[in-house]
Amino acid sequence: MSLDHRLSAEHEELRRTVEEFAHDVVAPKIGDYYERHAFPYEIVREMGRMGLFGLPFPEEYGGMGGDYLALGIALEELARVDSSVAITLEAGVSLGAMPVYRFGTEEQKREWLPKLCSGEVLGAFGLTEPGAGSDAGGTRTTAVRDGDHWVINGSKCFITNSGTDITGLVTVTAVTGRKPDGRPLISSIIVPAGTPGFTVAAPYSKVGWNASDTRELSFDDVRVPVGNLLGEEGRGYAQFLRILDEGRIAIAALATGLAQGCVDESVKYAKERQAFGRPIAENQAIQFKIADMEMRAHMARVGWRDAASRLVLGEPFKKEAALAKLYSSTVAVDNAREATQIHGGYGFMNEYPVARMWRDSKILEIGEGTSEVQRMLIARELGLPA
Repeated sequence: MSLDHRLSAEHEELRRTVEEFAHDVVAPKIGDYYERHAFPYEIVREMGRMGLFGLPFPEEYGGMGGDYLALGIALEELARVDSSVAITLEAGVSLGAMPVYRFGTEEQKREWLPKLCSGEVLGAFGLTEPGAGSDAGGTRTTAVRDGDHWVINGSKCFITNSGTDITGLVTVTAVTGRKPDGRPLISSIIVPAGTPGFTVAAPYSKVGWNASDTRELSFDDVRVPVGNLLGEEGRGYAQFLRILDEGRIAIAALATGLAQGCVDESVKYAKERQAFGRPIAENQAIQFKIADMEMRAHMARVGWRDAASRLVLGEPFKKEAALAKLYSSTVAVDNAREATQIHGGYGFMNEYPVARMWRDSKILEIGEGTSEVQRMLIARELGLPA
């Protein structure tokens, strides 16, 4: 495998295109959406027209024919400006559409992927439950076979993209039986939006990501055709582990973008802000803070690109994805804290992007596998006892 993580001409063109979109379209508008806790439909529609939701999927399914590196590049550039928009794309692709692409039948792919790739509809991934987060094997939602249908009962929480006006489906993990030793057989089932008995709660009141959609879901005798089973029955646990491994690369790219955005804003502010008759950028203490922030963002970028390259080349990437997710999320929190400090009192004001970045950073150490889970995965990949 090549250790050269410089971008190809095609990837660099994509990076510049998304960078321009983020600064010209997202940046001027997102603060208003964020403070109103409103979903940015206008921005999402434009992202769909750009093909961002179809980046890693084949053209035969309406995708752009790109790869996971392309998705990460787009996520990083968006998150340099705003994480709500970035997480909407990340969840729509790696959690919403990717399970259908990886494990769906040809019929399921042709039914759902063109709409998901165009951004016409969003998909969601219903894994987490009130009592089953990191312990995903503790799933309590059930799906019982009744003739030609699955009957689903249970609940999910913290599900991104699950209640927008354009949400089309939620892939739900549910217990469909028991193994001989009593352990649950977990399967993945597609539940279209609007199915009777499928209830979407009001949006959560969150610390950050306030312009993204996150909700609790409940299933009360929800009936869907048996053909909505995604992949093999009982393979849902293995399926979502694969999806989460890939998703950690995407979250790492997003976290890297937030970390770099903190550098961008701090450099700009330090040059403009005057204290004691001179720009604070002339103070070595400020310069050293920003230099350390840049170092962290750079190394986070190397990490997620390495993991993405391994995935694209078909090489093992589980450890590298966990490393990238662990490091980049830590870096995002560190850089957001330092950027806020550099901005002083203005860093505590929501009109400044770093305040939004500070609020958005912490969830990166929790979502799609906590930092503690990443350390467990890394230790296991090193051969340490489970």
